[in-house]
Amino acid sequence: MGFRDDFLWGGATAANQCEGAYDVDGRGLANVDLCPVGEDRVAVITGRKKMFDFDDDHFYPAKESIDMYHRYKEDIALFAEMGFKVYRFSIGWTRIFPKGDEEKPNEAGLKFYEDLIDECLKYKIEPLITITHFDFPMHLIHEYGGWRNRKVVDFYQNLVRAIFTRFKGKVKYYLTFNEINVILAAPFMGAGLYFEEGEDIEKTMYQAIHHEFLASAYATKIAHEIDPEIKVGCMLNSGTIYPATSNPADIFEAQKTARDNFFFTDVQVRGYYPTYKIKELERKGILPEISEEDKKILRENPVDFVSISYYTTKTVSADKDIKLSESNLQVTVDNPYLERTEWGWQVDPLGFRTTINEIYDRYQKPIFVVENGLGAVDKADENGYVDDDYRIDFLRDHIKAMKDAVELDGADVIGYTTWGPIDLVSASTGEMSKRYGFIYVDRDDYGKGSLKRTKKKSFDWYKKVIKSNGEDLD
Repeated sequence: MGFRDDFLWGGATAANQCEGAYDVDGRGLANVDLCPVGEDRVAVITGRKKMFDFDDDHFYPAKESIDMYHRYKEDIALFAEMGFKVYRFSIGWTRIFPKGDEEKPNEAGLKFYEDLIDECLKYKIEPLITITHFDFPMHLIHEYGGWRNRKVVDFYQNLVRAIFTRFKGKVKYYLTFNEINVILAAPFMGAGLYFEEGEDIEKTMYQAIHHEFLASAYATKIAHEIDPEIKVGCMLNSGTIYPATSNPADIFEAQKTARDNFFFTDVQVRGYYPTYKIKELERKGILPEISEEDKKILRENPVDFVSISYYTTKTVSADKDIKLSESNLQVTVDNPYLERTEWGWQVDPLGFRTTINEIYDRYQKPIFVVENGLGAVDKADENGYVDDDYRIDFLRDHIKAMKDAVELDGADVIGYTTWGPIDLVSASTGEMSKRYGFIYVDRDDYGKGSLKRTKKKSFDWYKKVIKSNGEDLD
């Protein structure tokens, strides 16, 4: 027996990486709009370089992206042709509340997403909405300092209340924050945090993280009050942590590193801060301000399921002099048993199975794999066709590993959405040339191209996978 009969196959995108139309229909400016392609991107997204407005020296890919704002009907029709059961997309916060602190939402923004949802439902595609996929209003950064300010929790509640009320009866699945642990690697992109000179960066980050935990718990509470049928999940950038050797010091280093990630889901799934993290934060003198009411909200409103992105695993060592590889915000000891992608990520299908098992064993809640895919340079012919057997091979191996986790190990996996089913802007690098899709989009890293959509070889392969419920992977 393989995947459940109601398994949700599909694909995932993010508003800031595909919509474009950054200033259309009342949308306000967001942090993600100001992340340029090129050598300054990492400094901006990590909060080390201040970029609170556009300049003439950089290209900002999110401004136009692949213009899905105006082309979503064409794109969803292609998803439907592949047989999607689910489409994961995100809300651009500043489409709904352009500044973030308004009392009333922007009707044009709500209508856009309602129309998108209706287009999905027309094809019997289940919408899976990420409420915040890195998007954060710049006004809230200027006036409140991003997620470091507790008032933002109230503004987030206004956002989710508007969304849940408007889409009641149409959307069953929500995620509160995309890859919530990415705040540690990219705090400006992940949480609107820019650090002033002399600021205690780690203390600020953990206070911001606490506010996001509160916001997630309140969102779960509000969702269940408005519509008990809604299922709310958290979302972790996941991947098993390997020790570099069998040295006990390396084993312990791997456990510590894994806990840095699991901390985020431990709080959202279990409803309380784990003792290992409390001890660590107390030692460092950076334990966030946590009230008794905060503890109550967290305890009473855990998420309904756990969602994950999985691209690669990581290897660590207690040896501080060991050589590390760094690419795409990923720092790891080289693993000699694994090949690498063109962008330096280690390819590890068996690690995917291990990761699923670790998370299911830890929480015993349904798992939704909401990102998995291969970023690669695609060579399109004169008709826009790409012969991407390398992508098919990558996804085949990972789906087999996921199937083993379900069939042989007993993990409860409810769905799988590839990242991204259509070529879009890369979050880590800002490039279009780092392509993931089954659908090729004619656009380069600096905005040139017709935006024409064409099917790659993998399009028909994934269609076959979905039709067979993961049984036909050839």
